[in-house]
Amino acid sequence: MDEERFTELEIKLAYQEDLLQTLNLIVTEQQNQIRRLEETCKFLDRRIKTMGGGEMISAESELPPHY
Repeated sequence: MDEERFTELEIKLAYQEDLLQTLNLIVTEQQNQIRRLEETCKFLDRRIKTMGGGEMISAESELPPHY
């Protein structure tokens, strides 16, 4: 294997390692965001139930405003 080809492979490997680190950070941030959203949904669900809104009427069963 000549020196030029070896250098190309080293450069490609360095880019792949950088990309892997970047993607890992993105996935970690997304997982944290998902966890926060799940907590928010659970909080809102509990809040709705404590406010007496446990049985919500679906939009399909409501009459439009002009009736």
